[in-house]
Amino acid sequence: MNLCIIGTGYVGLVTGTIFSHLGYNVVCVDRDAKKIDGLKQGVMPIYEEGLKELVDANVAAGRLTFSIDLVSSVRESDIVFICVGTPPGKDGAPEMKYVRAVAEEIAQGLNDYKIVVNKSTVPVGTGELVRSIIQENLTQPVAFDVVSNPEFLREGTAIYDTLNPDRVVIGAVNREVGEKVASLYQTLTDTVQITDIASAELIKYASNSFLATKISFMNAVSALCELTGADVEQVREGVGQDKRIGSAFLNAGLGFGGSCFPKDCLGLLHTAKRYDYDFHLMDSVLRVNEEQPLRFLARLREVLGGFEGKRIGVWGLAFKPNTDDIRDGKAFEIMAALIKEGAEVLAYDPIAIDNSRKEQPAATYVDTALDACKDVDALILVTEWREFKEADFEEVRKSMRLPVLFDGRNIFNPKEMRDKGFLYYSIGRADA
Repeated sequence: MNLCIIGTGYVGLVTGTIFSHLGYNVVCVDRDAKKIDGLKQGVMPIYEEGLKELVDANVAAGRLTFSIDLVSSVRESDIVFICVGTPPGKDGAPEMKYVRAVAEEIAQGLNDYKIVVNKSTVPVGTGELVRSIIQENLTQPVAFDVVSNPEFLREGTAIYDTLNPDRVVIGAVNREVGEKVASLYQTLTDTVQITDIASAELIKYASNSFLATKISFMNAVSALCELTGADVEQVREGVGQDKRIGSAFLNAGLGFGGSCFPKDCLGLLHTAKRYDYDFHLMDSVLRVNEEQPLRFLARLREVLGGFEGKRIGVWGLAFKPNTDDIRDGKAFEIMAALIKEGAEVLAYDPIAIDNSRKEQPAATYVDTALDACKDVDALILVTEWREFKEADFEEVRKSMRLPVLFDGRNIFNPKEMRDKGFLYYSIGRADA
């Protein structure tokens, strides 16, 4: 079977690579000629552990190719996947221009029956939108079906997640079409849910928004812990042991970021507004997430007596470990505030340095974690990379002007860090 994957970002490139790994003939298409040329030369446009090795192996086997010619690639394929970005616009609504443009081009390439699968995260009604755009732009009478197949991969573990899915959701006009798409995943999982298209589209938004709700809930609880003297880690453990709740996504921290949770929460909120439903809960989830880094900065400002003239180190720039994705990363909000108030910022990340320079050029980017500690008045941990957990803290403390450590992810033991000589602060745990 021949598959066409349109878009070579996290979703498209990983999806196409895994399908080729499963034995399908896959062409990954992107309008960015520089990106396609790089992929042909083995240069990955994103960092994802294990991705390059799989790409190289399947290119060598002849199952995976790359192209900028969307129309020809569609003509030669049986199933076409739309994997383009849908970033939030100024009003929070998903920007659909890429999906619209791709649908128009797909229409030009339809020469016989094909299934068009929307894997991009999109609002309810997109399946009908794509169907109508294709229908209006066909160059010849031809049958086709549009299917929704939302992705649930996590950046940093995308290869594993795609090979080991919790479930596969397929929204289709009828079960026969849904089962044709489901057959692509038959070697990966038996947990396939075939729904109507609208339900599949909403499942993705609802899933990510619920996980974001758990994060914001525990961050709100962390604020209460700081006021009452309770320990958020003990609270988290006690709550998470309830099987009805579970322990996943209950860690207090600086809040959620990345390309999915903020966008999908906004997307769900905007969907509710389209149907005149006032989704108070989702408003609160987003508000807590916006306030969390501000509360963190307020504590740091109080401890240092302001940021003017201070030198501050930042560990971690990616929104989460094991990725170079900095979208909606909390580090940049924190660095912007520090710089605006007169601080010098030394920033380090094992992978995301190059992307970060474009986002915040006013910071000073250094080559090692220890370099980010040199003569600083405080060190802030933003991303919980393993490298930081395993750092030599005797050397870290010696490098710092003041041994003030703000742990934005609660990855260190407070007593151990204080025994090492640090003035240690975390989220939702007692400072002393």
